[in-house]
Amino acid sequence: MSSAGLSYCRHLIKIPAKIQYGKFRTQQLLCSPKTTILMVGSPSYERRSSLNADFHKPPTHEIVYRKIREMILFGELAPGQAVTIQGLVTDLDAGMTPVREAIRRLTAEGALQFQGNRRVSVPELTLAQLDELAFARQAIEPQLAFLAAQKITPAAISRLESIDDSLNAAVRRGDVKAYLEHNHRFHTTLYEQAEAGILFAIAQMLLLRGGPSLRVVCGRLGTNGLPDKHLQALSALRSGSPEAVANAIRDDVNQGIEQIRMTLSPPGV
Repeated sequence: MSSAGLSYCRHLIKIPAKIQYGKFRTQQLLCSPKTTILMVGSPSYERRSSLNADFHKPPTHEIVYRKIREMILFGELAPGQAVTIQGLVTDLDAGMTPVREAIRRLTAEGALQFQGNRRVSVPELTLAQLDELAFARQAIEPQLAFLAAQKITPAAISRLESIDDSLNAAVRRGDVKAYLEHNHRFHTTLYEQAEAGILFAIAQMLLLRGGPSLRVVCGRLGTNGLPDKHLQALSALRSGSPEAVANAIRDDVNQGIEQIRMTLSPPGV
């Protein structure tokens, strides 16, 4: 190769200048005025990797939204319990702006309501609202289960079995928060298999509206008073019967709704 060609190649390839103690110290040679090849382990490569990780990290307002949403879903914020916006800022170690944005989104979804004096609370369901919630859940969730059963893989069924095992363990030790988390995870993991984005989004909203009231049920009955139909759904999934899966989920939803109804009904009704 001519000296001119060799000189050109040196500008195309980035090579280590020295290897010391197992680490590369590199020269940065340009392939072109706009292109650089980075060696794995070089400082430039590590900086680029860090930038990529930051690029894929959810924005702060999204992280705060998810945290408050979980507080609602899993009982840290009970129906009727008022909290201050400043209190959420302190508890979440977040800025005022992302907390306000998260509250705005959750209020639009019906999961929070303003109380005035910079306070918000989780709405308490009325019996009429519970009837609406029951109608919507009975229409949406069995259909998602039916669609999921047609597409689900053995690996996904194994994940659901593992989640249900964790749920049952939480029931045995009386861990309400873990019970609520695993119950929600079981349903959402199943519904995701349907690959029906519109129905799934509606189901997520419905679970968010009903989750806090299920926490009230746990407080009154304890976790041992919360039977479900997950085993029936799993058995139907293994046998490949979409109709039976849909029926099991419908029964599971109805059972939960009736438990909530008991906590909302006046004594003696």
